Amino acid sequence: MQFQNDVEQHDNEHGQGKGERGDSRLAADPPRSARGLKTHHWGGMRLPRLRRLRQDDIVVVEQEDVRHAVLGTAVGNFMEWFDFGIYGYLTIVMTTVFTQGMPRSIGLLVMLLGFAVSFLARPLGGFILGPLGDRIGRQKVLFATMSVMALSTSLIGVMPSAAQIGLWAPIPLYVLKIIQGFSTGGEYAGAATYVSEFSPDKRRGYYSSWLDVGSYLGFACGAGAVALTTYVSQRYWGPDAMVNGGWRIPFFMAVPLGALAIYLRVRIPETPHFEEEGDAEVSRPRLRRRGRWSLAMLSPEERDKRVFGHHGTMGLLRNFHREIILGIMIVAAGNTVSYTLTSYMPTYLGNEMGAGPVTSAAATIPVLVLVAVLLPIVGALSDRIGRRPVFTMAVVGTLVLMLPAFMLLHTHTSWGLHLGLVLVALPTSAYICVMASAIPALFPTSSRFAGMAAAYNVGVSLFGGTAPLIIQALIEATGNRYVPAWYAMFFACIGGVAIWMVPETSGKHLMGSMPAVETRAEAATIVATQDDIPAKDLHTMPVEAIAAAWKEPDRDVHAPVEGAEAAGDAHPPQH
Repeated sequence: MQFQNDVEQHDNEHGQGKGERGDSRLAADPPRSARGLKTHHWGGMRLPRLRRLRQDDIVVVEQEDVRHAVLGTAVGNFMEWFDFGIYGYLTIVMTTVFTQGMPRSIGLLVMLLGFAVSFLARPLGGFILGPLGDRIGRQKVLFATMSVMALSTSLIGVMPSAAQIGLWAPIPLYVLKIIQGFSTGGEYAGAATYVSEFSPDKRRGYYSSWLDVGSYLGFACGAGAVALTTYVSQRYWGPDAMVNGGWRIPFFMAVPLGALAIYLRVRIPETPHFEEEGDAEVSRPRLRRRGRWSLAMLSPEERDKRVFGHHGTMGLLRNFHREIILGIMIVAAGNTVSYTLTSYMPTYLGNEMGAGPVTSAAATIPVLVLVAVLLPIVGALSDRIGRRPVFTMAVVGTLVLMLPAFMLLHTHTSWGLHLGLVLVALPTSAYICVMASAIPALFPTSSRFAGMAAAYNVGVSLFGGTAPLIIQALIEATGNRYVPAWYAMFFACIGGVAIWMVPETSGKHLMGSMPAVETRAEAATIVATQDDIPAKDLHTMPVEAIAAAWKEPDRDVHAPVEGAEAAGDAHPPQH
């Protein structure tokens, strides 16, 4: 048949004939999500077919480039959590500074609300900065978020106290926390997207886990800055030194740290997957005409607009609402435990157990460092056995360990305090390392930043950032000192349901991107064995499709083929 001969001749002319392919079979039909393109059968062939993978399609990521990418993004998380550490460990001191004249219990809730409002601003930042990062690039948005975050953290150190402006004192603080929250709405989502796209497929869990190493080390350093400042100021200026202005010093430490972080951030390159997408051919050149039929090469976006098209906020919600909801459930489970250990634990130890800032820091800093050490180990484990098994271990660990952990805290012994915190840290490390690699993989490259920003920021705002406020309010209302354990266990059950509803992505290429490997030998292996790749995976790679279109009598024979709709409505010629 002439049309089949045209297809085979096109393959031969482009180095894709039987000698290279082994046969002339077509790729499997595209997924149901393909838009505007129907598949029909003729002559034992199925159309559209995907062109063959070439070795230069495969992204080879140099290890040195990955290290620079991880360092450049981890500093942003370090800065974000450095502020969390300072604010968390100064909450009781700042209650005295900013809510003077209020009942202590109300003042404490007012300061915890300051922590919560920054998270309520994060979804807005995510919905604006996420799509922007998908359009102009990850690196540009990450530079902007880092600059705003460092500046707002430093400015907290010059805020007026309640002794200066009365009960209006929390308002300027809230404004800065809202600005901070807006910028961080694009920070973690962008950093997780960036590292995921810079990592080889087989080691994405390991490299993504380093992102949160920066988070926990940043929190530990924030706690250490508060403890050191408290010790020195009280030793030389008396027991009221922190209330009288010493609390400002840790926030001023963010100035040199922020300058260093901005310097590192500006030096990171754009991700290879985003550059590859930006350079993709979007035109539809005419390949060949025979009789009243023509062959055309359809761009990835033309054959599947859901996966390869750029979406605004409404388009994102319409096409990926299931993935966003599952991502929110996973984030809720992980961050209720994480923020209980980090942001709320200093308040809990101080308010419920009478521990001072130095004692709280001395107890929690070693545990935070332990989490930072465990994260790459657990991340590498997720590359070997899968994201879902590791997350399931976290869920089971939360259900089994949280109540015993808080019981140990209330033994009022040093060993009980440290062992209880370690029990909370174990499931935390398993949760966190999986989130950074599993959630970005739910979305295609053209929508990954926006999808990750929506899922992560809504989840962390509603359930993570509000955890200290809600837990403290529940303790005040019920008098039950084990509320933090029950709260974390409830959300662990929700996360356990969600993780088994998402696909396993360990070792697989990112949707909407070409496979990423560490060596050219791995790239050659993928090309040589591409016939063994499942069709559903092939159709999420940004390769062109060969399609047929019926030539209308009045069409200019030199005009390009009109598009996918023609391919779907055409009928094969009768011979």
